[in-house]
Amino acid sequence: MQRCRVFANPQTRVQPEPVTTSHRYRVGIYGGTFNPIHNAHLLVADQVGHSLSLDRVDFMPDATPPHVDKKTAIAADLRLAMIRLAIHDNPMFGIEESELYRGGVSYTYDTMKQLVEQHPTTDYYFIIGGDMVDYLPKWHRIDDLVRLPRFHFVGVRRPGAKNESAYPVIWVDVPPTSFSSTDIRRRIAQGLSIRYMVPDAVAAFIKEHHLYHE
Repeated sequence: MQRCRVFANPQTRVQPEPVTTSHRYRVGIYGGTFNPIHNAHLLVADQVGHSLSLDRVDFMPDATPPHVDKKTAIAADLRLAMIRLAIHDNPMFGIEESELYRGGVSYTYDTMKQLVEQHPTTDYYFIIGGDMVDYLPKWHRIDDLVRLPRFHFVGVRRPGAKNESAYPVIWVDVPPTSFSSTDIRRRIAQGLSIRYMVPDAVAAFIKEHHLYHE
């Protein structure tokens, strides 16, 4: 007697679960007015990005800085355009525009709370200079800020700063530079050269748009 083979319906077979891997993104946030962005900014961002093995470092221009001594900054679209020119040749760099979209006074707590809620698979590393670390106790909602999930402060050691804090800070050493955006604006107003202080494309943009001339 011939036996009949019974074949299972292929559609009823249990399929193996797909293998999935999750990658947590490590993103540096470098906030500031960037009025204008200059080579020291780029140096800090690049050094921190490589030192901490970050996937990306985003420059985050503010709309209205919350400093006591209010800065007079040029229009946000001009500052943003200069950032784009400055970072175009570094694939690690990006731009975070959330503070510009929101407008008004830029508080780090509000911005970072929004970002960690919008991007649950991203760890954020907020980059500030050692001199700014000294003022952390005066920051808006600082205790709530440091308790945000997946948020970390990165302090860049600076000569003359305490370079220590009661708050959790990841410290990074970066080759020191001695000029600032204020110095660059002053030099432009005085008709002095800013070559090698800002990228050539930024210098050309400043000249083309007649920026920072008193």
